Amino acid sequence: MALSPEKPALKVLLCSPRGFCAGVVRAIESVERALTLYGPPVYVRHEIVHNRYVVESLRAKGAIFVEELDEVPDTGAPVIFSAHGVPRSVPQEAGRRNLFALDATCPLVTKVHREAEIHHRRGRDIVLIGHAGHPEVIGTMGQLPPGAVTLLETLADAAQFTPRDAGNLAYVTQTTLSVHDTAEIVELLKQRFPAIVGPHKEDICYATTNRQEAVKRVAPIVDAMIVVGAPNSSNSQRLKEVAVRAGCARAALVQRAADIDWDEFGAIASLGITAGASAPEVLVEEIIDAFAARYTVSVETMSAAEEGVFFPLPRPLRENQAAE
Repeated sequence: MALSPEKPALKVLLCSPRGFCAGVVRAIESVERALTLYGPPVYVRHEIVHNRYVVESLRAKGAIFVEELDEVPDTGAPVIFSAHGVPRSVPQEAGRRNLFALDATCPLVTKVHREAEIHHRRGRDIVLIGHAGHPEVIGTMGQLPPGAVTLLETLADAAQFTPRDAGNLAYVTQTTLSVHDTAEIVELLKQRFPAIVGPHKEDICYATTNRQEAVKRVAPIVDAMIVVGAPNSSNSQRLKEVAVRAGCARAALVQRAADIDWDEFGAIASLGITAGASAPEVLVEEIIDAFAARYTVSVETMSAAEEGVFFPLPRPLRENQAAE
């Protein structure tokens, strides 16, 4: 079939894996399941995952999003903690108020919480590599008493850090960091403090690692790259950074097709597309459709890994499922 003369050809390379990870699927399904079992409203502390489309979809079904528990009335309705995890004070407050709390924290974030607790029990100073203000970092630091965890964000932080006891030190990391940047920080810490103890298995989660690896393969061979995701999504921001570092001159983080800057993406022959771990596939399809309106598009998938990870729902939701 001859190409339409007014529409130039565009080769789209879709990164695989992309989009939802097992922790995000579990968190969203927790809200949907609670709405089905108990009816609205279902309260959710913080955005269940960092994606406006997902949050608005759940809000339309009866989810009410709050930033803190003091915004939740005294109620028997479910109150769900987001995938990013919460400080220990949050479930304690929920318990004091007899709220029906459901914890949708990603199990891989919970793993980091447990590691930090074990290091603290063993008397170690703890370093957390992560981004200040991110809810996952707030949740991890909030597992332990104030001052027990020191946050390091950059290589410069690691160079200037002075522990109380260099021989009794451990590190954990946020799960959604740049694999490259984190490896540099860890390497410097190990050079400075050879006795530092790390996690048995890397804290950066499988989904973050796999999505970054796919971008590394695609970014050098396309004219431009789009990361579908929210600006407050750490793993989505890291994907854009990885694309730039891998040699892609034009990389943009967009939430919806309406956000595409056609001046920037108007004259390209090849395009890479990926999606952050909290971005649904429907938004990827929307963006491909937007390009298809302007180009004759051919789509090819480039795969970096196969993912078969599954996390069961929180136990109260599972038990009700089994009872049906």
